[in-house]
Amino acid sequence: MSEARRTRRHPDPRAGRRIPQITLNLSQYQTKEKKMSNLLIHLNPQQGYNNVFELGQYDMKLTRFGIVQLKQGTEWSADTGDFEAALVLLGGKCSVKGKGFEFTEIGGRKNVFDGKPYTVYLPRHTAYTVKALTDMDFALNESPATRDTAKPTVITPEMTRTITIGRDNFFRYATIMLDEKFDSEHFYIGEGLIPSGNWSGYPPHRHDFDNLPDEIDMEETYFYRFDPEQGFGIQKVYQPDGSIDETYTVKQNDTVAIAKGYHPLCGAPGYQMYYLWTMAGAVNRGLISSKDPVHAWVK
Repeated sequence: MSEARRTRRHPDPRAGRRIPQITLNLSQYQTKEKKMSNLLIHLNPQQGYNNVFELGQYDMKLTRFGIVQLKQGTEWSADTGDFEAALVLLGGKCSVKGKGFEFTEIGGRKNVFDGKPYTVYLPRHTAYTVKALTDMDFALNESPATRDTAKPTVITPEMTRTITIGRDNFFRYATIMLDEKFDSEHFYIGEGLIPSGNWSGYPPHRHDFDNLPDEIDMEETYFYRFDPEQGFGIQKVYQPDGSIDETYTVKQNDTVAIAKGYHPLCGAPGYQMYYLWTMAGAVNRGLISSKDPVHAWVK
């Protein structure tokens, strides 16, 4: 007599959970010709100013972005012109001075994983000089300004606000340096830290339209670093109709320009993932976004 075969039953991990049935208008998901691609910019920073993208590239109408890297004792001078500017110190110390202001020693963290940032805000028509007190680098965010805004200001780590978002494997930290209360015309700027292997920007969200109180229109720039620095992450940018459908492997010093679309991301296991997020809005500013209805049931 042959031995009876036993069937081992594994518990269904979905048992006891009610996954909602979602009714969708499938016509909006019909694939259209892709209009945007190659939103990923690689960078190998050199000494001085490193341009990442100019105003108007990648359909970014309110943002110009670059990285400045300086050796100890060197200086770099610029003029904001018709732009407002936000200098986010990534690592090291510096002084920043111009007509009517001098910030003698700012910064302190060794790198983006070593504490909260110092940020220097400069209004339009401001000439300034940055002197490196140690080897240092900073992200230079610029946006065209049509009015006078805040005076030159240092936002210290103590002036920032840190929040935790999500749960389980989409838990992450966000530090906000410039929010809607700060007198900037366009900026809303912060940093994200993603623990090893976690997701961020999830459930997928977008901020493409001014439709208060549900959504506001803000383009966004992501700049990435990793600890250890050979790490990597995955960045998705998409629209339900297929007009945008991009998936990138992002590495140290990469940037993705997000003019529109849902944009979730995740980091590889074993690596802590950092991203500087710079949002710029023409009318409204804030963390007000619309979730992809397919995935909005995930809380």
